[in-house]
Amino acid sequence: MTDMLRRTRTGAPSDGILIAVLCLGGLLASLMQSLVVPLVGRLPHLLNTTSDNASWVITSTLLASSVAMPIAGRLGDMYGKRLILLTSLFSLIAGSLICALSHTLLLTVVGRSFQGFAMGLVPVGISLMRDELHARKIPGAVALMSAMLGVGGAIGIPFGAYISEHFDYHTLFWFSLALGVITLGLVYVVVPESPNLHPGKFDVVGSLGLSAGLVSVLLSITKGQSWGWTSAATIGCAVFGVLVLLAWGWWELRTRESLVDLRISARRPILLTNLASIMVGFAMFSLMLTMPQLLQIPGAAGYGLGLTMLNAGLWMVPGGLVMMALSPVSALLTQRIGARLTLALGAAMSAAGYFALLGLTDATWKLSLGSMIVFGGVGVAYSAMPALIMGNVPETESAAANGLNSLMRSMGTAVASAVMATVLTREVIVLGAGTPHAVELPAESAFTSTFVIAGVVAAVAAVVAMAIPRTATPASSEASAPATDSARTQENLEACARRA
Repeated sequence: MTDMLRRTRTGAPSDGILIAVLCLGGLLASLMQSLVVPLVGRLPHLLNTTSDNASWVITSTLLASSVAMPIAGRLGDMYGKRLILLTSLFSLIAGSLICALSHTLLLTVVGRSFQGFAMGLVPVGISLMRDELHARKIPGAVALMSAMLGVGGAIGIPFGAYISEHFDYHTLFWFSLALGVITLGLVYVVVPESPNLHPGKFDVVGSLGLSAGLVSVLLSITKGQSWGWTSAATIGCAVFGVLVLLAWGWWELRTRESLVDLRISARRPILLTNLASIMVGFAMFSLMLTMPQLLQIPGAAGYGLGLTMLNAGLWMVPGGLVMMALSPVSALLTQRIGARLTLALGAAMSAAGYFALLGLTDATWKLSLGSMIVFGGVGVAYSAMPALIMGNVPETESAAANGLNSLMRSMGTAVASAVMATVLTREVIVLGAGTPHAVELPAESAFTSTFVIAGVVAAVAAVVAMAIPRTATPASSEASAPATDSARTQENLEACARRA
């Protein structure tokens, strides 16, 4: 039946090509998050500003992506997922062009915000896979798309370091612009529009409320270290954000065309999956923040390995590749033992990797091995989350639900950023004390603390995953998959016929 449906669409792509194009979009969106990380130390000089102001080049992308994911998901359900994919890519291209031509902080922050909006590609792409692929191929495709989040983050750091060391930093944005144009063309040619639409009135009030609340809360988290955790700005942003989100929740429960169906989101399977997502996102980003710093600590400190930013980033790449390599394994696990146990297994694997790192800090290859275990566990866990979400929400809300889940992962990364920065700046040593070239570095105990914290958080995520209610057994789910797919296909055929 699926093949029959594709024959009704002129020039419909094969499943493999469709998966490849959607995963390329997810990889590109993820790449934008880490591409400029190696430039952080040079941004004040490059943009003629202070270090605190320069940090907005990173923070703006995080805030924009957090706002974009749930809104893009809802718009995809309402107006078409292909349309939102193209719009997200236009935003990335526009942002890249602004940054490539800019030499000021303001325009660079604006451009980076537009790049952040492209993260809507991930939840919408996952939802489109559910609509377009045969049921047997969905787990593997979703697992691969989820792995792109780690792969993009892992390769973005060494690539950004290489460009910043050998070329003008604007080359980074010209490169992202070129990739954006190529991906836009591929999506336009290859990706069909999903017939699963849920037309209605867009919740403008809800989108504004969610945006204001999220931005305020995330600002208090990401800027709390530089502003001061007890400062009026930090506390004010946090309190205002929480109040706005409470008001937003009240509104969403009382409007018919809500941005997010909180009643569905409050169901135990969805609620616990999203809670575990925050923790797994914390575990992934903690390593991305701490490992490059540890690898670059000078050997004179007694525990550092003295690598350059480029070499430190290259040692992170294997972890991202492991995430991609394990995507078919995690898809198989999801089919065999269920998404709930797969999520728990992945989180436990990440926890084990962090605790193993406590004894692996004396050699580069050992640290890389530990990071591969952590990233491998994150990849397995990430692949299970969309399966849990899509198995518990109606098809008409799958993109919005995946957008909310992606937002929860992003919240985890924001919290990780704040916690890791606080720990690494509280436990410090002074290298070359009493000399003009004295430098303050995180102490070895600080890195130990970050590994323990992230490991405990990942272990708690495994416990939360085990608390998710059991659904149908893998065998029964697999048996029912063809019937579900046939029903979906029939609905899609009818929708195609109506449009014709």
